[in-house]
Amino acid sequence: MARQNKRLDADLASLADMTSADLQERWSAIAGEAPPKAPPALLRRLLAQRLQERRHGGLPVMVIRELERMADKQQPAAAPVAQRPALTNGTRLIREWNGQTIAVEVVEGGFSRDGRTYRSLSEIAREVTGAHWSGPRFFGLTHRG
Repeated sequence: MARQNKRLDADLASLADMTSADLQERWSAIAGEAPPKAPPALLRRLLAQRLQERRHGGLPVMVIRELERMADKQQPAAAPVAQRPALTNGTRLIREWNGQTIAVEVVEGGFSRDGRTYRSLSEIAREVTGAHWSGPRFFGLTHRG
């Protein structure tokens, strides 16, 4: 038993030094199937789990059945709906950027700034900053989440 645990420990430790190709080859040898499309870090964890299951056994059948029963009862999650404030014609968006006040007005078919019409807020944000920005985020309509 102690010898088997040492072997498992050595197998687990060897995963850290394996290349992506080595991990995929090892997966095929252990699982008898093509490896999942996963980054190397995840494949290492999956291999570690497989190795430990082989040594210690997997989940008890009773637990597997209970998990399957719970999954069958689970309702599919509804896709989250992003709530963005409605922008109606005439709405003004104002943002300070490097000491400059950026004022944009919502117009039919886009946004107006300094007499020019733009199709998106991102175009304006890119012009103002010189970098790629999410226009709605630049003007405070959405938050990084």
